[in-house]
Amino acid sequence: MGPEAVRKSLEPTATAEEITGSTPARLHFYDPFVLSGVRIEAAEHGRLLCSFVVTPRLASPVGYLRSGVTATLADQLGSAVFFCSGIPSSGVSIEISVSFVDSAAVGEEIEVEGKLLRAGKSVGVVSVDFRKKKTGKLMAQARHTKYLVASSKL
Repeated sequence: MGPEAVRKSLEPTATAEEITGSTPARLHFYDPFVLSGVRIEAAEHGRLLCSFVVTPRLASPVGYLRSGVTATLADQLGSAVFFCSGIPSSGVSIEISVSFVDSAAVGEEIEVEGKLLRAGKSVGVVSVDFRKKKTGKLMAQARHTKYLVASSKL
């Protein structure tokens, strides 16, 4: 899957059927809720750069970006990095870890950069950094390890 296909799969106007090629058994609410408003700045081999503004719907009652939103973006955008790298499947998550080092308030613009660290025969690893766009200060750092499912030869 090329960078343009990755862009299309992350656009909020894409349906689940367009992204996966099939209609899911159940509706997926949370991922589109979080991905809506994410802008793709660059999609190239082994790297994906996006940005978004923290809106009230993504924030806690006290006005800070929810940690679950950051984790979901690490999952979704980290998976997209595999597609950017020409890997035909984003695989199955083995582990996702997120280190939170700062908070982001409503109205702040966040830049998200995903980079492919390794893609072996069966396991791949990406890093996903969340930075405040205005200052470049690291807000969170995630590592996403995936089992890269090989197609069956049955």
